[in-house]
Amino acid sequence: MFAMTDIDIFQRLGLALLIGLLLGLERGWHERVYDEGRRVAGVRTFALVALFGGVLGWVATEVSPIILAAGLVSLAMLLVASYWISLGREDDVGITTEIALLLTFALGAASMLGPMEPAAAAAVVAALLLSMKTKLHLWVARMEQIEVSAVLKLALISVVVLPLMPDQGYGPGGTLNPHEIWWAIVVVAGLSFLGYVAIRLGGADLGMLMTGAFGGLASSTATTLSLARVVHAQPAFAARAAVGVLVAGSVTFLRILVLAAIFQPLLVAPLALPMGVMAGVGLAGAAAIYALSGRGRKSGERIEGVGNPLELVAALSFGVVLAVVLLGVHYLQQWLGAGGVYAAAALSGVTDVDALTISVSRLVGTDLVAARGVTAIFIAVSVNTVVKGGISLIAGNAALGLRVLPVYAVAIAAGGASLFL
Repeated sequence: MFAMTDIDIFQRLGLALLIGLLLGLERGWHERVYDEGRRVAGVRTFALVALFGGVLGWVATEVSPIILAAGLVSLAMLLVASYWISLGREDDVGITTEIALLLTFALGAASMLGPMEPAAAAAVVAALLLSMKTKLHLWVARMEQIEVSAVLKLALISVVVLPLMPDQGYGPGGTLNPHEIWWAIVVVAGLSFLGYVAIRLGGADLGMLMTGAFGGLASSTATTLSLARVVHAQPAFAARAAVGVLVAGSVTFLRILVLAAIFQPLLVAPLALPMGVMAGVGLAGAAAIYALSGRGRKSGERIEGVGNPLELVAALSFGVVLAVVLLGVHYLQQWLGAGGVYAAAALSGVTDVDALTISVSRLVGTDLVAARGVTAIFIAVSVNTVVKGGISLIAGNAALGLRVLPVYAVAIAAGGASLFL
């Protein structure tokens, strides 16, 4: 523990007091309906408990950590006795406030013993969780078995399996990295689940718009496939799904600029106009479709029968396709040299454009001139856009495809004109 000045001690005790007041405010407001004698703890009690933890944390640094442990045990025994008395008066007694008091003590001590920012952040998150009781219980009550299973599957593949994947290249030229490929699988699976949640919470309009906006940040191709499946099951949502598909594609155009800025700033200026034009056309088309289809419908209408919220099989298939594309890019570059970059761009665009954008960005300035790099990225984006239009038509239906394809065609033409003219 670092040496503390008097100012440090006062600042940390002040933070402990503020933490207690924050949590006590939430608990006091929650229990405001109870009589004074029936309340477990209010603002003053929480403030005192936090200050108690801070003072004992300070004393522990000067004397012995045993003092802090003894204080925690004493508080716990007091809370157990209080809970036992309450249980004798009422049949249904929760322990949320008691747990919150123990957490308040711990955060008060943490304010004194370590960095103040994590303790303050934990207090804010705890207060938020305490205030969301009704919403959290409502969400749990509305969950179905398939949704709980999806959460557990997503946790399994991301928290358990992903760290076990070796983070090194295998195969020709070290092209296949199991960790990176599995990470792509996690992204696709998570996107499918988030899109499902967005649609369940936001309804048809807001849900599909959210799916498009957030899906474009991860994988617009997977987003398009997910929304197309919704339309295939329920054709009435074609217009609203088209909005989500176009928004996802437009976000992808803008995301390419961000990747270029990170990996090769020389590409930002020549890419800004074509990518900006394509994004503008896509968003304008989405706005037009939304406006034209907005008459005579209920904005809060919900989508039923969306299907499995975690398309694990589809995500695994995406990982296989990604591995095939990575191998194809490797061999095309070997066989065709500089010209193979364009072929690799077209092949990569079938699934996604991020890998190609990053690869080209690293080549520009060494083995590839900027003009060829921009052309390669535009080819990948155009192929990917055509693929998403085809997915809308084939995996969805004609109503979806005939809305998406014309907008994408104009976007590609406008982007190409701005690039080459």
